[in-house]
Amino acid sequence: MPPHGYFVVSAVFHYLGPAFAVLLFTSVPVLGVAGLRIASAAILFAAWRRPWRRWRSWSSRQRRLVLALGVVLGVMNSVFYLAIERLPLGTVGAIEFLGPIALAAIGLRTGRNLLALAVAVSGVWLLTDARLAGEPIGFALAFANCLLFTLYVVLGHRIARQRTGQAIDCLAAAMLVALVTVFPLAIGGIAATARQPTLVLAAVGIGVCSSVIPYVCDQLAMARLPRATFALLLALLPATAVVVGVIVLHQLPTPAEIVGVSLIVGGVAAHRPADRPQPS
Repeated sequence: MPPHGYFVVSAVFHYLGPAFAVLLFTSVPVLGVAGLRIASAAILFAAWRRPWRRWRSWSSRQRRLVLALGVVLGVMNSVFYLAIERLPLGTVGAIEFLGPIALAAIGLRTGRNLLALAVAVSGVWLLTDARLAGEPIGFALAFANCLLFTLYVVLGHRIARQRTGQAIDCLAAAMLVALVTVFPLAIGGIAATARQPTLVLAAVGIGVCSSVIPYVCDQLAMARLPRATFALLLALLPATAVVVGVIVLHQLPTPAEIVGVSLIVGGVAAHRPADRPQPS
């Protein structure tokens, strides 16, 4: 599959999982949902890749990257859920995109690509309608999530430079680190849900949709795309949120949102990544 195809799959599941997670907030504490999401993803990754078998063969740099990515994933997912509990998903998505905008601006060196970035950003502005109203704590959490998401992109790209199998092993190990990171905060919510099989299965589904599928697809896309190009493609995430909102939450887009989606797609289509050798 072309790298853009992997990104599209990741973008779809990036908001599909949170859309279902919001429905669980009435039955499970927010940090409990985040903990169950990370736990289910970590267990699935562990059963699939068994990353502990590779730990000794990794360099000290690889180990530091895995530990750093794991901590970022754990804290980022928890902060993201705490933010969408207080603010609309579209607003949190708009703020989340600010960090990738900076990464894209740093790496897009041609006039065509800068114009593509400007078009995509204008589409995000129309699409999200991020008004500065609501809980101050919610916005603080949303901006913290923005910073953590930017770190995820940077660290994820460094891991993706390795061979595909090794990069996925590092991701699996990072998910175990993420579980250790959030477990002390989420143990209460996890324990309260353990005796309700339906909620546990729902949380497992959210983990697969939110962490397993998109993070693996991100690695496959990052390995083949420059970081600035990947960061610009993240402009598709708010557009994906609109599509997911229509399908899952029955939220029909306004004319302004339709124009916003069109501008984002046009900006991404106009971008041209720099040529570089493709990894094996």
